[in-house]
Amino acid sequence: MMAQPSDHAAEPVSPSCSVIGPQFIVPHPLEVIVEAYPCRNIVITDTDHKILFKVKRCNTSFHRQRLLLNANDETIVTLREKKLSTHKRWVAFRGESKAGSDMIFSTKTEHVIQFKTHVNVMLANKSSSKEDCDLKIEGSWSKRNCIVHMGDSSTTIAQMHKPQTSKKMKSGEDKFTVTIQPNMDYAFMVSLFAIIDAMENPDKKKGYSRVVRLAVNVISANNSVLSYLNRNIAIAATNSPFRWTRAEIDAYVTSCLCATLSSSSVNLVIKILSASKL
Repeated sequence: MMAQPSDHAAEPVSPSCSVIGPQFIVPHPLEVIVEAYPCRNIVITDTDHKILFKVKRCNTSFHRQRLLLNANDETIVTLREKKLSTHKRWVAFRGESKAGSDMIFSTKTEHVIQFKTHVNVMLANKSSSKEDCDLKIEGSWSKRNCIVHMGDSSTTIAQMHKPQTSKKMKSGEDKFTVTIQPNMDYAFMVSLFAIIDAMENPDKKKGYSRVVRLAVNVISANNSVLSYLNRNIAIAATNSPFRWTRAEIDAYVTSCLCATLSSSSVNLVIKILSASKL
């Protein structure tokens, strides 16, 4: 038996919602267990501990990627982060394709800077605007309390929970459960949670600040501030013994400008960077 009905189930959604494939739809609530490992590879099982999917990190030189695999390690969906995106956009493709015709859906954060989870999901190949939100994911990822809603409605179609177990979790163990409503594409739901996991756990790069990595996503949309940067951080970039490169400082200060800080605040940031061996 693949899964048991869950006590967490909300009101069922009547229409069948097939996004990745009709084979991933069941007529009853489905509870899956999601276990992430330190390398951010993920295993998804049912309540009988049968493997349903795996999520494998598969980055390229230019993109962060995740592959959604079945139990036989066959690729179902490729999840790819869009480079230089201010809203942490991810795009899902069928199989290992990167062709626009094989795009299934895309996601983006609702705000450039946010402290809780607010992610919009847009399905591909629809008659309405590509930017129209079809699903929303909201809540607190750190507290393992995120909910997937249908569009702007309050209808819950999937919800994550902390695991209900008496066992003490091992150090570094990251596990939660997801309850998916009847007739919902559970491969699609798992893909969404895999994307948020990737958003919340940036891949580590030696000697490259996480803050700067996030700021680089902003700089491409703000070339108009480069002249300001050239005037104001030349001294900080050339005379201070910190590990950031000039381009990295430019990116960081650009992110400050994008957050609508005043010039005096930006200058203060520059002074702090100049005095710090970051």
